[in-house]
Amino acid sequence: MIDSGRVTRWWRRRDVVVRDAPFGLLLAVASVLPALHGKGTQVGDLPARPLDAWALVVIALECLPLAVRRRWPALCLALVSLGFAADQLLAYHVLASNAMPVALISAGAHLERHRRLAVVLLSLAYVPLAIALGRLGATERVEGYVVFYLALGLAWGIGAWLRSTRAAEAERRRHVAEATRAAERTRIARELHDVVTHHVTAMVVQAEAARYLTAAPDRLDATLSAVTDTGRRAIADLRHMLDLLKADHDADAGPPSTGDLRALVEQTRRAGQPVEFTEEGRPAEPAGSAEFVTYRVVQEALTNALKHAHGSPTAVRVRHGEKEISVEVSTEGAGRRAATPGGGGRGLAGLRERVEALGGDFSAGRQADGGFAVRARVPAGSPS
Repeated sequence: MIDSGRVTRWWRRRDVVVRDAPFGLLLAVASVLPALHGKGTQVGDLPARPLDAWALVVIALECLPLAVRRRWPALCLALVSLGFAADQLLAYHVLASNAMPVALISAGAHLERHRRLAVVLLSLAYVPLAIALGRLGATERVEGYVVFYLALGLAWGIGAWLRSTRAAEAERRRHVAEATRAAERTRIARELHDVVTHHVTAMVVQAEAARYLTAAPDRLDATLSAVTDTGRRAIADLRHMLDLLKADHDADAGPPSTGDLRALVEQTRRAGQPVEFTEEGRPAEPAGSAEFVTYRVVQEALTNALKHAHGSPTAVRVRHGEKEISVEVSTEGAGRRAATPGGGGRGLAGLRERVEALGGDFSAGRQADGGFAVRARVPAGSPS
């Protein structure tokens, strides 16, 4: 059986002239049928005359230009108008005369330049046509010519409306594309912030600690090894994120999720931060948006603990429920501040937007005992 969808796609790939030609050809064939003689558009009410060789010329002049009605609308309109005038003056009244409103609609929709000039020229040409028809004995009254002119103007107006509608749709798509690009840039900026800030903060804290371990070679070597491992992890995460931007990225290599929390906690411990990690329930498989956002919440909270409360006990509690994931990261006291890069508060604000985008709740602030806590409730089951 013929695949209609494949045929449709094949036809849409053809040149616009090829796709527009069949209508004009069918109209030309129908115009020579005896049963349809005299069924065309008439103005002036001259008595119809039989078809002859000149009628075939008139039919061709009215129908064949319709093949270029979208490619060259001005040329199509000029030729069809000439054929229409000849058809009315010679009183063939063939079905092909219905090509005139079609040409007007196409010109109104697709003509790009000199649109007003085209309207003025057509209007001026209509006056001598009406006068010539009157001299040939047409019985049409003045109001009849006016009504017919308004009908032609309506055809042009329909084309102009289609043109404005198409332009409005193109503008809407442009705005949607710009908004999509802006959202994608924001997402990439957040990912860069999360990855770079966490790893660089850990490396700076570890490097600062190494300055005081020159008298303990074993501990110094372990600290420098931790710095190296953190740097490698940062490079790997950045490569992974850049790979996701490629069209042919590996779909199996997904973003970090709650299943990677233990590695994240262990990395933070190696940076000198005492972290107690508690996890209830089991992460969803495969990981979705909820698991990814949960990972980022814990990552940002641990980064802030390293920056602003280095050395203070930190507790990470994650509970996986059927409908939501609850996460809390709390740090006791102010701790010992380390010389770490400053932040502009973008991390927590970005986390709030991410959590609320999934319909969850997010809060972060100081506690009564002087500590700091980050809490989030993320609805589960969101696809990645």
